[in-house]
Amino acid sequence: MDSEGWGFSPSIMARVAEYAMELWHEHRIPIILSTLFVLGVLRIYLHYTEEPQRLLVLPKLYEGKSQDKEKVAEDGKSFPTEKESLKQPTESSGDEKSAKRKAGPRRIKGDITKKARAGAEATKGPRKIQTLVFYTCLTGSTEKIAKQFAQSLEDSLKAKETSSTYLTPKILDLAEADYDEYFITPPKTDGESIDYFYLLLLPSYNIDSINDNFLEHLRETHHDFRIDTSPLSPILGYSVFGFGDREGWPTEEEGFCFQAKEVDKWMAKLSGRKRAYPLGMGDWKTDGKERMAEWQTGLLDVLQHVEETGGLGEGVPGSGNPIESDDEEIDDDDGEVVFEEGTESKGTKQKSSGSLEDVEDIGRIMAANGSTGKKSSAPIAIDFTTEGKTNKKTTAAAAVKEMVPKNSPTYNSLTKQGYSIVGSHSGVKICRWTKSALRGRGSCYKYSFYGINSHQCMETTPSLSCSNKCVFCWRHGTNPVGTTWRWVVDPPDLIFNGVKENHYKKIKMMRGVPGVRAERFSEAMRIRHCALSLVGEPIFYPYINEFLAMLHKERISSFLVCNAQHPDQLAALTHVTQLYVSIDASNKESLRRIDRPLHRDFWERFQKCLDILRERRFRQRTVFRLTLVKGFNVEDEAEGYADLVERGLPCFVEIKGVTYCGTSTSSSAGLTMSNVPFYPEVCDFVLALEKALLKRGLKYGIAAEHAHSCCILLASDRFNVNGKWHTIIDYDKFFNLLEEKGPDGDFTPEDYMGPETPEWATWGNGGFDPRDQRVDRKGKPIVEVS
Repeated sequence: MDSEGWGFSPSIMARVAEYAMELWHEHRIPIILSTLFVLGVLRIYLHYTEEPQRLLVLPKLYEGKSQDKEKVAEDGKSFPTEKESLKQPTESSGDEKSAKRKAGPRRIKGDITKKARAGAEATKGPRKIQTLVFYTCLTGSTEKIAKQFAQSLEDSLKAKETSSTYLTPKILDLAEADYDEYFITPPKTDGESIDYFYLLLLPSYNIDSINDNFLEHLRETHHDFRIDTSPLSPILGYSVFGFGDREGWPTEEEGFCFQAKEVDKWMAKLSGRKRAYPLGMGDWKTDGKERMAEWQTGLLDVLQHVEETGGLGEGVPGSGNPIESDDEEIDDDDGEVVFEEGTESKGTKQKSSGSLEDVEDIGRIMAANGSTGKKSSAPIAIDFTTEGKTNKKTTAAAAVKEMVPKNSPTYNSLTKQGYSIVGSHSGVKICRWTKSALRGRGSCYKYSFYGINSHQCMETTPSLSCSNKCVFCWRHGTNPVGTTWRWVVDPPDLIFNGVKENHYKKIKMMRGVPGVRAERFSEAMRIRHCALSLVGEPIFYPYINEFLAMLHKERISSFLVCNAQHPDQLAALTHVTQLYVSIDASNKESLRRIDRPLHRDFWERFQKCLDILRERRFRQRTVFRLTLVKGFNVEDEAEGYADLVERGLPCFVEIKGVTYCGTSTSSSAGLTMSNVPFYPEVCDFVLALEKALLKRGLKYGIAAEHAHSCCILLASDRFNVNGKWHTIIDYDKFFNLLEEKGPDGDFTPEDYMGPETPEWATWGNGGFDPRDQRVDRKGKPIVEVS
């Protein structure tokens, strides 16, 4: 019956509903608490008023003496005695197993203590123990040491005459390993009973490296309320050996093996204090081999003890603490205040990461930085995301740390690869297509698609650090990694002037190269375009908008590429000529395997960035860049990529085959030449993707191609005018709009859409620059036979 049938008007019913809603919002907490209280009282009442169940007192089979007294239940019924209960089944069947079943369950007095459990497990018979040897490395030396150590350990374990079965030690590079698989819970086994023993070999670096990310993961895991504080307690034990450099760090207080110490501390917390052997430390230039031999000898004794007893043993008082027992300055409270019965809290000993001493340290840091004589318009960046306590002695060093110091292995590696390091965290490098265009041997796909002269293009980045470790990365893991900016910040004018100066130096070095065209060399001395896609994550730089403004002021167009892991920075980005997002996988697991992201919530960040691009599609030219890697993200993933395009609705989709680097690092990541797709395979994938997009009602078409770089362009029909694709950019219009409306001005990609795409660049025509001459690998001209 409706409201009119009851005599109430709709307005009265609406007021009653509104009043009821206001009443609920005003008194919802007392109502909920009262309801819970009533339910609790009702549960207690039912518990005490329900009819008691009959209790059966069963014979104590484990006791040596038989009890001939009759057991009586609460309802007065009698049951056979223990002797009868054992006798009857035997007489009827003669089967010992059936006798035990009919005798009923056995009741055991007492409980197994935690300390006894480990020993009890040893009585189950032979057991399998898997030792996992983790290591980090920048130059390759630690990897070699880890392999030698694992082989020596395996030989020593086989020589031991024990009942347990030792599996071959596994060697794992922390730069390749999945932290969630090994350092949130022990690895899962397929039905096998395997116990794990962790060994970590860690050199300490005074530059940002994978060690910093690993330590950050351990800290986050410990402080994550969703995860048990000791998630690694099922492992048998762990031990850490650190390599240091006493020449670089003369005393242990100043940092000798400081990262190994931190890992040892956090592993103690996560494993429930299962430090099997003390932290080993050695300087490989002097006493490293001797110290490591001593550490290995102690480990063998521990492993034999673990095998015989099933546990580490009780040890001495204080063993297994996260920090050394004689360290009186640091309390093991993780910033938490714990009150025990019969004790008084001592507020004077409480420490936290936000103490006044830390603030005073910041002042001293800034004063110290000002005394160096360097003028910097940018403030010092300090990472306030670090959890837990910090040591006063290392706060200053950590806060002013440079991303790529000039005396670091990273600096040496990048400069050998042809980079010019600008400041402490930026770089510039001349592209191979720039060299090719200078000699008239072909231009980059950007010329075919967007009209950019390769010889006037500068490839640079204001941040050499990245939050991914992609399997196809050109830098082979030598560039720094991190999830938050925690380095010194160079001012944008220093970076802008530095990259231009170094780019022009590299162009001038091409003067003596045979085949360089004089007119193009002259044009190359005027930068017209900047590709912010060299290495690292350009959007990571805190002053990226100021840097872009300097480029645009000199009418240098900007193509910025990000890896879809920093949505906040992406949302704050001002106008760029063209905004790229790398889409390297169509689903979460593929993205984890290919990009190997450092963020735990990488998939959520990835999706949020796609949503931001969707919002900006009418304000900026947005591009999805798909890098195809056979065996990773090509097979049967066209439909998944179409879903991502439907979510982000970019203006363009670039599909490019991966470029193989040919390094051992890539091979260890699972990348070989067999993972590089042929151009016909890329074409087949593009056709499948186009079909999947049309099936979803998305109007995209194949606009251009550049077969020489194995790249094809899909474009929205927004850029198809009168049946002709217009992918070229009118750069003069872009700068005029930018000057007129400002960096956050409201103008659309169509407002600076240029002339139609040249015929030679369209689908089916190859896309090679007709101004140039194709050559083979030996530099000889290729004559096309018609």
